Amino acid sequence: MTSDTYFCDTYSQLLAGQLSGIKRLDLSGGLKEFPREIFSLADSLEVLNLSGNQLTELPADLHRLHRLKVIFCSDNLFSELPIALGRCPSLDTLGFKANQIQSVEAAALPERLRWLILTDNALEALPTEIGNRPALQKLMLAGNRLQKLPADLAKCSNLELVRIAANRLTTFPACLLDLPKLAWLAFSGNPFSAPVDANQAPASIIPELAWESLQLGKVLGEGASGVIHEGRVRQHGNGGQRVAIKIFKGDITSDGRPSDEMDACLAAGKHAHLIGALAKISHHPLGLHGLVMPLLNETYQALAQPPSLDSCTRDIYDSGLAISAESAAKMIKAASAALTHLHKQGLSHGDLYAHNLLVDPTGNALLSDFGAASRTSALEPGALAAVLRFENRALRILIEEITSRCANVGELSELLA
Repeated sequence: MTSDTYFCDTYSQLLAGQLSGIKRLDLSGGLKEFPREIFSLADSLEVLNLSGNQLTELPADLHRLHRLKVIFCSDNLFSELPIALGRCPSLDTLGFKANQIQSVEAAALPERLRWLILTDNALEALPTEIGNRPALQKLMLAGNRLQKLPADLAKCSNLELVRIAANRLTTFPACLLDLPKLAWLAFSGNPFSAPVDANQAPASIIPELAWESLQLGKVLGEGASGVIHEGRVRQHGNGGQRVAIKIFKGDITSDGRPSDEMDACLAAGKHAHLIGALAKISHHPLGLHGLVMPLLNETYQALAQPPSLDSCTRDIYDSGLAISAESAAKMIKAASAALTHLHKQGLSHGDLYAHNLLVDPTGNALLSDFGAASRTSALEPGALAAVLRFENRALRILIEEITSRCANVGELSELLA
């Protein structure tokens, strides 16, 4: 079934009153107005996805959807965050990526706000009142025009993940320095994070491969910044080298700019527990960025899945996962060594999660994905200390998650001693 067919079928069912009792509704098909029929679902609807339309406003009585927890309106035409959102009693997650939002009024922020996505807009400021949303855990602001963050953001003591890459921040935001739970921060592409010597040549120059020399295969995985395919580098006389090919989704991702990710991948250099890059891709027919990377053995799999709407900032593990003490020790040591290496290279990872740790059945582990990585060499000492503290908190969380799934914690402790 195509997306257009799905939209037509779902929209027809909505108009006919055939969706009574549903908890999630997805409508993406060029809508220019909010369908009033959605209010007939008020007693059950919890997740409303209206992304990929042409909406410019939401109805003032949106609060009638009294059970609504999550609303996605990405890829629409909003120029401001709708005030109606702030009156929704159960709403805690707002997704308004890739609109034209220039301003956010305090009244548009629900009292229960937990997760705010305003990536890739034209936002120049946030309201001071965002500090009065104590449940806020996840704040995604990459790709805007922010020159500062409100000081009251320091009051958001539950904030754990922040994305402020690709903005216009000239100094590291002081409001982030002492947040007690912050663990995942991306800040590349701001004036304050630019290398002191922007023209400094890296130790080794990554080669380029023309798109025409690559053969794309099946999809291996997809993250916030791009899609990874199996592929080959075409060579005369044989089938070519098998590689992994990452194609970035656009100029701005949830974490920042693809160009900054490629820069971090280059600056990281080689390490036994990092997945680096073999080459940059040039001459893509659509002008997209891309990287050619080593193709891992199929036995390597992500240790967990990314966070869900409910878990917000915590990865989702297989409920039956049991890790041997030996494997757990290898994973922990690998993650720790990779992170230490990055810090020595003047980088933060920004996304140290189990879903970015690829492991094989014996516990061999590789840290992947530089989408949220940032250069730290230009940071003032206080900011650098804070960033390293955030990174170490992410590492502690990962270690705790691995340890909680270890079959023999006592043996693990001995192996890590």
